[in-house]
Amino acid sequence: MNFSFFRRNTASNLYTIAFYNLENLFDTDDTPSKRDKDYTPSGLLRWGEKRYKTKVFKLAKTIAEIGRATSQKVPVLVGIAEVENKQVLNDLLRSTPLQATDLGYVHYDSPDERGIDTALLYDKTHFEVLHSEPIALHILNLDGLRDYTRDILYVHGKLNGEEIHIFVNHWPSRRDGAMETDYKRIQAAEMILETMNQIKESQENPNYIVMGDFNDDPTSRSISRLMETNELYNPMEKLHDPSRRGSTSYRHSWSLFDQIIVSHNFFEFAKGSHFFDHANIFDEQFLKAYKGKYKGSPFRTYSGSNYLGGQSDHFPVYIQLKYHR
Repeated sequence: MNFSFFRRNTASNLYTIAFYNLENLFDTDDTPSKRDKDYTPSGLLRWGEKRYKTKVFKLAKTIAEIGRATSQKVPVLVGIAEVENKQVLNDLLRSTPLQATDLGYVHYDSPDERGIDTALLYDKTHFEVLHSEPIALHILNLDGLRDYTRDILYVHGKLNGEEIHIFVNHWPSRRDGAMETDYKRIQAAEMILETMNQIKESQENPNYIVMGDFNDDPTSRSISRLMETNELYNPMEKLHDPSRRGSTSYRHSWSLFDQIIVSHNFFEFAKGSHFFDHANIFDEQFLKAYKGKYKGSPFRTYSGSNYLGGQSDHFPVYIQLKYHR
């Protein structure tokens, strides 16, 4: 869906909102409370300072380029997944490609057993944080024990003065089977819907942006559950092509686990509001493996314990909004 005929695009009124799974952005320290020993200089992956700094630089360069071709600026909002702590976020924002920007972040430590969290980067010149909190997912495994997975990050703020409610997600994985773990991601969808209902009790016609690595495609049951209220629109649905394109691939089949979903009021053209322009996968050539069995796929940092030196095993996804002054 593209409504750009309403008003001619200019770089000054286009704003990029992105999501990026950074693939295990760990520092090099061993934190006893987290399962990060492999990501240390003496660990299985020989994760030393040089490899860490290389990854941080490449990720920062990628973030700086998302949507720049049309907006001519860095994204105003970037949801990210698989960050270990505030230290790696600080290093990311201090890296050369981003150090001249005015980006801040919202981050909370989650109970994830691997020690990876979600976060939201935001451009302080355009976005003001009004409130933020982690939304815990109390999900049980089939053995009745709690699955210590990532929280949902909720941020309420103002983008160029317009209020927006943002949910940054990294839903439970498919590691134990897609069907077997389906119920966990459906529960995550229901938690978002429950929070949206609470928001509507105090705010009329709120704006929502739901982004993340959902570990499910746009047509999966969990995403369908999220869409049942007819309050949301998923522009990523038209982008998914398992044989040709997605945000991550496995055995030469593409998935679009990374998605950005918006509320329908981003299609209401009104002064002082943001209007949906388009969505895309940021799968530029410099983000792809250039040889070997992963050729054409996201250039990952590791294949097993073999260091490849890439950015991430996911491509970022993004939408662009036009601001009607």
